[in-house]
Amino acid sequence: MITAGIDVGCSLIKFALMRDGAELLGKRAEKIRKRDPRAVAAEGYAELLEDCGLRREQVRYLATTGEGELVDFRTGHFYGMTTHARGGLHLVAGAGAALDIGALHARAMTIDAKGRVLQYRMTSQCASGSGQFLENISRYLGISIDEIGPLSLESKNPESCSSICAVLAETDVINMVSRGIPREDILKGIHLSIGGRLVKLLRACRAQGRVALTGGLSQDVGLLAALRELAAAEEATAETPACDFVAHPDGIYAGALGAAIWADFRAARMEERRVA
Repeated sequence: MITAGIDVGCSLIKFALMRDGAELLGKRAEKIRKRDPRAVAAEGYAELLEDCGLRREQVRYLATTGEGELVDFRTGHFYGMTTHARGGLHLVAGAGAALDIGALHARAMTIDAKGRVLQYRMTSQCASGSGQFLENISRYLGISIDEIGPLSLESKNPESCSSICAVLAETDVINMVSRGIPREDILKGIHLSIGGRLVKLLRACRAQGRVALTGGLSQDVGLLAALRELAAAEEATAETPACDFVAHPDGIYAGALGAAIWADFRAARMEERRVA
């Protein structure tokens, strides 16, 4: 059975096609920019089907997530936390938690062996732990978003940064630049600040063991290094074991993958009821 998942985010729309809820047939990501998300979703889905040599009628169930209610040709919709949890488990076998770090917010979830959410915590309305915040910082520093992670890894003396408010953090960065603080030290300080907030979310929902990183910032190598550094420091001073953070190359597609996997489950249940 072939199913599809479409994850509509703030800046990207991610697509996934799967067979029997396990085999990935194809994936795709499209930037929204200033275009109509509905048009981007329709065009991206059509192009993915063409790339995979499939017709629309061959897809048994198309599930959306995120802002997927905008996709009027969907079969059904799943909440983002549900899809990221299941997609994270699919990508990182044995994960007991998932950490979805997107453009506007972050969510920490503990999950069971089937990828169902047990507990969760979310960041507040402040955007200082989000991808949008890092994009703003990259503009202040005159670098591309792709340079942030590698530059952060070069830091020898990270500069502390506000973790309370995005506005205060951006003010801190402007002051650091005026004082001649190296970009890599500014970025490492920001990553440690963001990472501290994320670790607190995980601890609040009692996460342990393997943590699957999902969402756009899952590919930020600087943030991953900061999370591992903070976890190691926490383990050295506490009795609880540190979280083992794992970033899969397809972490950005976790929501779309989870939607396609849950679509397979729902389609199977629909078929069982039809036969009965």
